[in-house]
Amino acid sequence: MDYYQIIKRPLNSEKSVADRELTNSFHFEVNRKANKIQIKEAIEKLFEVKVDNVRTLNRSGKKRSYRNKVYKTSSWKKAIVTLKEGSTIDFGY
Repeated sequence: MDYYQIIKRPLNSEKSVADRELTNSFHFEVNRKANKIQIKEAIEKLFEVKVDNVRTLNRSGKKRSYRNKVYKTSSWKKAIVTLKEGSTIDFGY
């Protein structure tokens, strides 16, 4: 799998910003088939940083309703990547 297919997008929420400042951890939405080793390699190659730890979570889709029709959003995978001391990722915001 290509590195750009593994990492889909960075997540920007209150919790992810707090983790970024306190523990040097960054949250990403990743491909559901990617494992921790592939995620670590992709982050190190794309952002040129050293990764210390990778944690993953499988998030199930939610039920939503729209005009009396119920549907389910798609499931996705989240990765929390902790960087080594001195490494950081600048997203520009």
